[in-house]
Amino acid sequence: MLSLVRRAAVVFAAGALLSGATHAGAQAQDPSTTQAATLREAAEGQGVFVGTAVNDGRLNDSRYSGIASDEFNSVTAENVMKWETLQPSRGQFNYAGGDRLVDFAQQNDQQVWGHTLVWHSQLPSWVSNGGFNATQLNQIMVDHITDVAGRWAGDIAYWDVVNEAFNEDGTFRQSVFQTTIGQQYIANAFRAADAADPNAKLCINDYNIEGDNAKSDGMYALVQSLLSQGVPIDCVGIQSHLILDQIPGTMQQNMQRFADLGLEVVITELDIRMNTPSDATRLARQATQFGQVVGYCLAVDGCSGVTVWGISDADSWIPDVFPGQGAACLWDDNLNPKPAYDGVLTALGGTPGGGDPDPDPDPDPEPGDCRATYQVTSRWNNGSVVNVSVTVGAAVNGWTVGFGLPAGSVTSSWNADVTQSGTNVTARNLSYNANVGAGQSLSFGFQTNSGTQYATPQVSLNGTACTAA
Repeated sequence: MLSLVRRAAVVFAAGALLSGATHAGAQAQDPSTTQAATLREAAEGQGVFVGTAVNDGRLNDSRYSGIASDEFNSVTAENVMKWETLQPSRGQFNYAGGDRLVDFAQQNDQQVWGHTLVWHSQLPSWVSNGGFNATQLNQIMVDHITDVAGRWAGDIAYWDVVNEAFNEDGTFRQSVFQTTIGQQYIANAFRAADAADPNAKLCINDYNIEGDNAKSDGMYALVQSLLSQGVPIDCVGIQSHLILDQIPGTMQQNMQRFADLGLEVVITELDIRMNTPSDATRLARQATQFGQVVGYCLAVDGCSGVTVWGISDADSWIPDVFPGQGAACLWDDNLNPKPAYDGVLTALGGTPGGGDPDPDPDPDPEPGDCRATYQVTSRWNNGSVVNVSVTVGAAVNGWTVGFGLPAGSVTSSWNADVTQSGTNVTARNLSYNANVGAGQSLSFGFQTNSGTQYATPQVSLNGTACTAA
C-alpha cells in the first residue's frame, strides 16, 4: 500500500519522536518515564508526540513561548499557514509568520504540523469568489500547494492537506473546490502536496469524526477510496473539539478502524469546553476526560500523537464562537496550569506537579520572591483608578501580573497591556518595560467603571503569588 511505503520513508523533523517505543495499551512504564515532569518528557517516553497550536502574536511573550517550548515537542500553525494569510492576493505570498514558527520549532527541537493547504474557510475572496472554471481553480489550488509545501519542504513533518471536507451527514461540503472541481480536488491536492514535499506526512483533517457516526463513516469511505486509487495519504486527523461529559463512547474503536487501514491517526485539535464560569467540580471532570482521550490514543497502535488547540483559555477560539462557553484548555487565562494539565500528564505516565509557566523557573519559588502594592488612588460612584507596583526578588525578562477584580471592568490602562476575563485581570509588559532588575519594581495603572469598595486582591507575578508590600 502506497501510504505504508511513504510512512516508512519519512523522517520526523523533530528527530526520533517515535524512537522505537510502542504505546498500544501502554500501561507498563519505564521507571524514568514515570518521573517525567513535563508533557513533552512524558509523551516521548510513550513514543508519541504532544503538540499545541501556536498563536504567532504571543511568541514574544516569554511565559507563553516558554510553555510552548518546554511542554511540547510538536507545534501547529494556528493561523499563519492558512491560505488568506499566505496568499492574500494572487501570486503574492507572505511567509513571515510561517517562517517564525519554523524557526521557533527548529530552535527547540520540535516538529512542525502545517495547517492547512486546502480549506473552505479563511480563504481569500479572490479564490472563493473568483468565478474560475474547474481547470482554472484546480491549477490555482495546485500552484498554491506547490509554492507553500515547497517553501518548507523538509521542515514540515505533517501537512493537513485538506481540512473539513464533510457535512455532518457524511456528504461532501459544498466548498468552492467541491462545487467547481468536484470530489477529485481532494486526490489532486494530495498528489500536489506529495510532489512538492515527498517527505512530509499528508493528512486529511475534520471535526465531529471522533465517534462512529455518519460523518466519520463518510471520512472512512473517502480514505478507503483514496487508498484504492494509490493517492499518497498518510494519516487521518481527528480534531476533537469536545464538550464536557460528552466524550463519544466509540472514540477508541473509531480511531482503531482508521488505523487498521494502515494509516496513522492523530488527535489534532483537542479541547474540552464547558459552560462558564467554570468551577472546581467541572474542572476535575475535565481533567479526567482529557486523560481519557489521551488514553484512547495510547491504546491505538497507530495513533502517533495528540495536539491541544492552544495553550491557555485566554487564547481559545471557543468564547467567540460559543458565547457562554470556554475554559477548554490546559492552562487558565493567566497561564497557570489547570487540573486538566495534570490529567494529560498523568495519562502520559508523567508525574503531576509540573507545568510551571515560567520558562526559567525558580526550582522552589516562595511568595516572598515578589512584593506587590495594589492601591486604589481615587474612587467615585462609577469609577476608580488603581496603581499596581511589584518589586521583584530576581531579575525578569518579560512579566505577567495577575489578580482578581471583584467589581467592574477595566476601561483603560497605562504601562501595561491589560486584559480581563470575568473577574480575572492580566497585565503584560510592553516592549519598553519588559526587563526588571533584581530588587527593582515594575508599575502600571488602570481605570475601572465601578466605584465599589473591595478587599485588596492577591497579586501574582509570572504565576507566583506575591506578598503584600
